[in-house]
Amino acid sequence: MIAVKRLATDIIGLLFPELCNACGTHLYYGEKEICTKCLYDLPYTDYHRHRENRVAKQLWGRLPVDAATAMLYFKKGTKVQNLMHALKYKGKTEVGVKLGNLLGEKLKSSEAYKEIDFIIPVPLHPAKEKIRGYNQSEFIAKGIAEVLATEISTTHLVRTKLTESQTKKSRYTRFENMQEVFRVNKKEELANKHVLLVDDVITTGATLEACGNTLIEIGVKKLSIAAIAFAE
Repeated sequence: MIAVKRLATDIIGLLFPELCNACGTHLYYGEKEICTKCLYDLPYTDYHRHRENRVAKQLWGRLPVDAATAMLYFKKGTKVQNLMHALKYKGKTEVGVKLGNLLGEKLKSSEAYKEIDFIIPVPLHPAKEKIRGYNQSEFIAKGIAEVLATEISTTHLVRTKLTESQTKKSRYTRFENMQEVFRVNKKEELANKHVLLVDDVITTGATLEACGNTLIEIGVKKLSIAAIAFAE
């Protein structure tokens, strides 16, 4: 029976091949979303092992975080960009869960990310989420939560202001653009809790700064940051 199922899977794979979202090659039996070679070759930062990493330093003086990390280095024209593009613009939400699982395993091995009470993905404005159909960071958070066995919240932190694209803005303009963008519901449920704030790609950190300070202001006891990639 197992052999028959395997044969059926192989036939379906020949007719409708699943491709690696990083390099575009065919996935073999047992591989999901990303091929084994790419999983091995991706540019991991290992920032979760070092508190004074580049992500943390970028937020120094801007946001009082307990720990901050990003799993991969992001550069244009690379496999990491392919993965993030598939997640954000091609509806490949499974890529977010897969990457979240990988990030979750790294966080699990770090003392800095112990005893997290809530995982909160950086929210999209409802209008933007309606257009895209989903919040990519929510699927990353889902993947992390599966590994850490921690609750996800998508209702406590909400985005109330629709901002323009941040891509071509300077760091200061991004900061100005993100003021008073987020609001916290049921503040008492987050007070004195350890919150892990999750994003997809960290560039200047302006969005995380705005989200994080909003959470700190309502009494979050400990704030940690985790993202899939860091744009150098």
